[in-house]
Amino acid sequence: MTTTVMTPAPAAEGRPAHRDGNVLRWLGAYTSSMIGDNVYYIALSWAAVQTGTPAQAGLVMTVSAIPRALLMLGGGVVADRFGPRKVVIGSDAVRCAAVLAVAALLFATSPGLWPLALLGLVFGTVDAVFMPAVGALPARITSRGQLARVQGMRGLAIRFANVAGAPLGGLGVALGGAATAFGLAGALIAVSVPLLVSVRVRELPADDAAAERTPWRDLREGLGYIRRHRVLAPLVVAIALGDLGFVGPLNVGLTLLADRRGWGASGIGWVLAGFGIGAGAAALLLTVRGRLPYAGRVAAVAILAGSVAIGGLAFVPTVAAAVAVALVVGLFAGLSGALCGALLQTHADPAFLGRVSSVATIGSLGLAPLSMPLTAAAIGWWGTGPVFVVSAAVCGLGGVVTLCVRDLRRAELPR
Repeated sequence: MTTTVMTPAPAAEGRPAHRDGNVLRWLGAYTSSMIGDNVYYIALSWAAVQTGTPAQAGLVMTVSAIPRALLMLGGGVVADRFGPRKVVIGSDAVRCAAVLAVAALLFATSPGLWPLALLGLVFGTVDAVFMPAVGALPARITSRGQLARVQGMRGLAIRFANVAGAPLGGLGVALGGAATAFGLAGALIAVSVPLLVSVRVRELPADDAAAERTPWRDLREGLGYIRRHRVLAPLVVAIALGDLGFVGPLNVGLTLLADRRGWGASGIGWVLAGFGIGAGAAALLLTVRGRLPYAGRVAAVAILAGSVAIGGLAFVPTVAAAVAVALVVGLFAGLSGALCGALLQTHADPAFLGRVSSVATIGSLGLAPLSMPLTAAAIGWWGTGPVFVVSAAVCGLGGVVTLCVRDLRRAELPR
């Protein structure tokens, strides 16, 4: 198996990622872009609900999922061919321009649902290349030994974006409707572009044969590389199983559980807050520690423990107990997710990292969302308890795979 040798890291040797200005500029860009995404989704949902019927609004909100799922693997090829930094900068620029164009259109007139649906399609298409590039970029901006810490910092950014984005989106809607909220989202995404331009990355050696290869051949080579890799192949399967068992219960399942328990919207908010606190604590742990020994084994145990907590969530009688269980779910899910992400980045050849990231991401953004309507229907037929237990078992299979495959179980993060 060939390994691509990169030029030295742009960061000072041995400097922790949280003290590296290069990494901090990337983190600022990523955080601003993620907050903008959250504001965008608030604006899009509000505009769709105000303009059309509930069914039409639901269609507008889901239309971006189709191109994102269909084009994600091709997005990994694009990220590897042109470099993740260029792809992320271009993607954020296009997303910013599209959001600001719709904001200007809404300020000027009331065009109906078609620009909202078109914006969703544009966002989904751009996300198909943006997300693999985002997954491949950390390995280019810091040393391999700092990737676990960077994953922790990324997790903190996601938690902060989720907490800050919703009230900012609501504020934008309250001040000037959807147009103002879209304008705010575009401005936040725009902040990320100059920051990304200032980020320095490791460059790969020139690939003279790249021009002679077709994108289809690049895709086949990437899939073959993953299939033959003793760590990445089972790791991608474990990530997909974890996402498949996690998404349904913690999204639509939680809403139906709260409705049946009579917890109300405030109860859902408290449970989600518990999950966020747990996930944030796991991200903070990795940010501070920088590395955990026995990464493969710890990830497996965290997946299994988190799956047990997911199954137990359906049987708690009170909101307080549900918050405590959700905190445990968030803690173990955050820990396993960050460790799996760091293992993926440190074991993948840099030349294939965009394609590896696209395969790992397509499970959570392509397959896992399909489980949400199935989860809702299954709960209607059999109730929350059996469905949560089955989902937990699917999630736990990811931990079983991690423990049973020797190379993945023994996988370590670099020092």
